[in-house]
This record gives sequence, structure tokens and C-alpha cells, in this order.
Amino acid sequence: MPLVAHNALPTFERLRQSGQTILETGRALHQHIRELHIGLLNMMPDTALEATERQFFRLVGESNPIAQFYVHPFTLDELPRGEKARQHIDTYYEPFEQIRKDGLDALIITGANVTHPDLAQEPFWEPLGQVIDWALENITSTLCSCLATHALLQYRHGQKRQRLDTKRWGVYNHRVLDRSHPLVNDVNTLFNVPHSRFNCITRRQFEQAGLHLLAESEEAGVHLAVSADRFRVIYFQGHPEYDLISLLKEYKREVQRYAVGERAGYPPFPEHFFPLREKAILDEYRLHLQHALQEGLEQPEFPEKLIAGSLDNTWHDTAEGIVANWIGLVYQITHQERKRPFMEGIDPTNPLGLKL
Repeated sequence: MPLVAHNALPTFERLRQSGQTILETGRALHQHIRELHIGLLNMMPDTALEATERQFFRLVGESNPIAQFYVHPFTLDELPRGEKARQHIDTYYEPFEQIRKDGLDALIITGANVTHPDLAQEPFWEPLGQVIDWALENITSTLCSCLATHALLQYRHGQKRQRLDTKRWGVYNHRVLDRSHPLVNDVNTLFNVPHSRFNCITRRQFEQAGLHLLAESEEAGVHLAVSADRFRVIYFQGHPEYDLISLLKEYKREVQRYAVGERAGYPPFPEHFFPLREKAILDEYRLHLQHALQEGLEQPEFPEKLIAGSLDNTWHDTAEGIVANWIGLVYQITHQERKRPFMEGIDPTNPLGLKL
């Protein structure tokens, strides 16, 4: 069922133009369908703020349960913002105090750009901790993406992320480890996920934290894990929400950083993503760019349009399936909770009634 456009957030119109069903508030109020209220703590930097909205809104809106989805974006004031992003947030986002007062059924926490080796040194560390503490006490389930997974592992379990020798960047094969878990029991047993990070939480760290592993890559490591109760917290270490061109855009930004001297070496290709023909086009562009830089000539245009149409998305269907399963479980548990006080009669260590 559809997302509900409960405010004027431009993301709703962008998704509608892309073909997704968006329900206006007035129409939604006349339908006798359950509502689910999902928070989106968007910590991404300004350049990715609205794209991240669309990516997660799309995944939620494409899930299958019979419900109307009200997605409530909010952020942390401690994150640095430019004027345009601050205006967007002030206009369309909700303050955390209002989120906490109204309550949520589920919460998604995005990644973020950081500048310190220890996440506890980041200015958002304490306010993020407050959101996490509140969510674990008051929300049916919280889904963490990439940096949010690293932060929660450190904040709640004392497991600090490990620096990688090189950036883990590309699209990697993952295998389902526990096919009986309802998050993954009806998705492909082998599927792709994009990754883009300089740090990782290792399999051993996940296990030391008492978490249950659901999907892992031989190259990229653990992608999907859940809390010991199998549902309260969902951990993504990759980026299944990425659009088809997200890695292309990221590669372009790294090339532009090289061109203006912000990085020393020319960026490598994201692994397992560009086809051979597209690599050849990009290699030729690299030669022209480096020649222009050496000779002080005008820089050639990045061949984004030549590349974008030939790329393949090999991860979205599985991402949609896993998020749909997550939303379906939230729907089932909140249906029980609405009949009684929060979690009364439900085993908090095993809300799904799984054989642990």
C-alpha cells in the first residue's frame, strides 16, 4: 500500500513522478486501513540528504503489508549543514521532541559522514545515543544503515569499527546464513548489496555482541544481522537502499576531487559494478582529464550520460523483499501491541516467537 504525502516534502512528488503510488492525506483519512508511522533519522550530508530520503521512502512504500505509511524524517541539530539543507530541514523535517511525543512504530537510522577515527568524538554522538536509547525502549523495531550500525555496535556493545586497508567499494555477492529467519526466508539465498565504507565491523565483533547473522559476503563481510531477540534491531552494513546510479555518482565525485587536488591518486573503479565497455570509456576519459590537467586545458565533461544507461541494478529486488518482511513483522507485532499496553504479553527477548 502507498506512502501518505502528509506534508509538502518534495520527495513525495519525485517518487510520484517515478511511478510510485503516493496517497494524499485527505484520501488516506477516508480509507479504513491501518497506519504505520516510521521515523527516518537522516544523518547523511547535504549532498545526499534528499537522495537518501527518496531511497528509504521508496523501499518503505514498495513493501507489501496492507497499511498506509507515514514516514517522518528528522535529523540531529549537531550535524553541520549548509543554508540550503538547513532550509529544507526547517521546512519539511520534524523535531525529535515532536517525534518522541507522538511516537513511532518503527525507525530507520541512516549513515553519516564522520571526521574522527573514534565515533564517540563526533558532535552527534550524544544526541544519537539519546535517540537510540529512546528507540530501544519505545519502538517496535529499529533498522540501522552502515554508519548507524557501526555507531550502535559501539554505543550499546562496546565494539569499535575497524579501519580497512582500502575502501570497500562496489557491489558484492552475499549468501543467506539462516534461511529460517522471517526477514530472509523468501528472498534469494544469494544476492548482491552495494558497499561504500572505509571501516567495518567484523564477523567476530558481531558475534561478540551477541547478534545473530543473516547474510554475509566472502569479500565484503557481514551485511545483515539482527539483535539477540531476532528483531528489535536490524543491522545493515551495506547500502541496499542505493539507486542504480549511486555508485556512479560517488565515483564521479571522487574523480572531481582528484581534479581539484583534494585527493592524491586517481580513484579506482567500484568493484563488480562497471561493465567492460563502460570501464573503457572511463579509462579514456581519465587520459583526457589527466592531459588537460597537465597542460592547463579545459577539463573534459565526465561521460555520465554514456555510462548510466548501461548499468544494472542487481540488488533492489532483494532489498525490497527484506524491507517488506521487516515492515510486515512490525505490522504484526504492533497489531498485537495495540490490543494491550506496549509489549505486554509478548516475550521481549523473542517477540517473533522464533525457535532461538
